Amino acid sequence: MRIKLYAPWVQSLKEKRMIAKSLIAKVRARFNVSIIEIDGQDVHKTLMLGIVFAAHDNSSADSINEKLLSFIEGSTEAQITEIQKETC
Repeated sequence: MRIKLYAPWVQSLKEKRMIAKSLIAKVRARFNVSIIEIDGQDVHKTLMLGIVFAAHDNSSADSINEKLLSFIEGSTEAQITEIQKETC
C-alpha cells in the first residue's frame, strides 16, 4: 500500500523527517509490517509511505489495510490525500 500525506504546517525537511520517523516507528510498533518513506524526500509538506505485509487472503489484507489507515489517521495531523493498494 502507498499512502500520501499532506502536512501544510511543516516548514522544513528536518521537521518532516521528525514526523515521518515518529509515524513509521508507531506503525512498526503496532503492526507487523514493513514501512518506509518511498518518495518525495525533498518535498517538505508531502510524505509518501510504502507499507508491505503478508496476509492469508484478501479479506484479511483488507482488514489490515483498514486498521492501518485508521491508525495512521489517528496518529498524525497530516491529511491522507492518496491511497494506492496492490495485492499479489
